[in-house]
Amino acid sequence: MINDMFKSTYILERALDASWLRNKVISNNIANADTPGYKRQKVEFEQFLSEAIANKARGMITNERHIPIGASNINAVKINIREDNAANMRLDGNNVDIENEMAQMAKNNIMYNALIQKVSGEFKKIQTAISEGRR
Repeated sequence: MINDMFKSTYILERALDASWLRNKVISNNIANADTPGYKRQKVEFEQFLSEAIANKARGMITNERHIPIGASNINAVKINIREDNAANMRLDGNNVDIENEMAQMAKNNIMYNALIQKVSGEFKKIQTAISEGRR
């Protein structure tokens, strides 16, 4: 029962973790914009989350020896950092485009703030349920 109440917040928590890590990775890319040979990095999360949600159907386990079928735990969704080996933009081997990184940073900040608002809304719903349940 209590796990069902927090199911959506678990997904939001993982998304916040990915957004926080993405902010660090983008900041690192910006800091290394002039480092020869540096390859930009990016965070992969959304496609893994989409796959986990798409595989939502689960087989019912009635015995501990049953093999689990279907969706895995949302907490098991990977947040992966991958080096972007796109064509070099400069002669020194660095492929960081500062304008693109700044745009990605702004987009990520908007996403992070939206996720924070959503988590806050989820907790307000729970708080309302608790306080109205007392009456």
